[in-house]
Amino acid sequence: MPLITIALGIAVLLILIIGLRFNAFIALIIVSLGIGVALGMPITDVIESIKKGVGGTLGYLALILGFGAMLGALIAESGAAQNITTKLIEKFGVKNIHWAVILTGFIVGVPMFYSVGFIMLIPIIFSIAQSTRLPILYVGIPMVASLSVTHGFLPPHPAPTAIAVIYGADISLTLLYGIILAIPTIILAGPIFGSTLRNFKTKEQPKDLFPLKEIPADQLPSLGISILTALIPVLLMAASAIAKLTLPEENTVYQVLNFLGDPVIAILLAVLVAIYTLGINTGKTMKEVMDSLAESVKIIAMILLIIGAGGAFKQVLVDSGTGDYITDLMVGSNFSPLLLAWCIAAALRVALGSATVAALTAGGIVAPLVGATDVNAELLVLATGAGSLTLSHVNDTGFWLFKEYFNLTIGETLRSWTAMETIVSIVGLIGCFVLDMFV
Repeated sequence: MPLITIALGIAVLLILIIGLRFNAFIALIIVSLGIGVALGMPITDVIESIKKGVGGTLGYLALILGFGAMLGALIAESGAAQNITTKLIEKFGVKNIHWAVILTGFIVGVPMFYSVGFIMLIPIIFSIAQSTRLPILYVGIPMVASLSVTHGFLPPHPAPTAIAVIYGADISLTLLYGIILAIPTIILAGPIFGSTLRNFKTKEQPKDLFPLKEIPADQLPSLGISILTALIPVLLMAASAIAKLTLPEENTVYQVLNFLGDPVIAILLAVLVAIYTLGINTGKTMKEVMDSLAESVKIIAMILLIIGAGGAFKQVLVDSGTGDYITDLMVGSNFSPLLLAWCIAAALRVALGSATVAALTAGGIVAPLVGATDVNAELLVLATGAGSLTLSHVNDTGFWLFKEYFNLTIGETLRSWTAMETIVSIVGLIGCFVLDMFV
């Protein structure tokens, strides 16, 4: 029975990653090989499926993630993120500090990988908490909620972008729906949940633990340039998505926006603008900027391999006929594909720890339902992403990153970080069901 074979394959995946500490890329390739053979495919066909899956999934995804890493590096190293944070905090004031923090987390979180955004913003969070004498979690949770939502819901982040490719979803529409979904999710998981932690007592933070390396004010790009450069991909892709919903294909405006809003073009244009606004215009030489871009791409190498392995897993399931088997089961039932994707991703997240691996593995299992059912592919991406964020605990590197930087006990981390991630996950799922009524 194919489902038993898949279940055993996932069990082996857990043993390899958790028990034997295998790299996720190697583990996924081994499991893909094993499942293919166990399902009766000739070994040569399994190998061809793996090659096809890796190539088909990465494709232009490598361009998106590569350009995304470059844009994130320019925003970080130019001081644009520092400027966005400090200026927004000045404008909002201490009374509304949590709104300034979530807006900063969103703007900075869209073009940056989660860990980069977290490590870069955390010194500023500590500086705010110390200067305003507000509880650190009250200030920090809204920022982390914004970063988590952008990481799980919004392209060009690796997981939602890769799942969109696996499902054949439109990346621009996924971004538009993701932004709509992100607003209530961030508010509930950020300032509203964060306000319950206002009296949450934690250990005193060492004053010199997070030295903030500030760039002199006269070397910083302006606030307007910083925000606009960071959001160019979002604005272009959102405009393209709106054009697809409101204009006929033969319309000239539609065609122009469709070109500019293509994820590769949108992020490439953002990088080209950032090379000047956040590089040359801040006093750097072209060589310094290009060296920085080359260095930034190194951090995505393993991410790309893991995403490719997730595509291989999906392709083996499709070519073995398991996809048709799953589709036949679902077509004859009333079980929602959105809920199925969320549940599978959530179970894998709890077991594996990695949100990206959980989302990609779930995507391989659920992908056959796209086209065979009336499920909206873009909402399926968001439901899968939401499931991959739930119940983060001790097997997740994000859990330990939060725990150590905020100087918490494991129990305190479960009550704050884990609860926040789970709120994001559940609200995300509910939001998908609500959006499904209108799109």
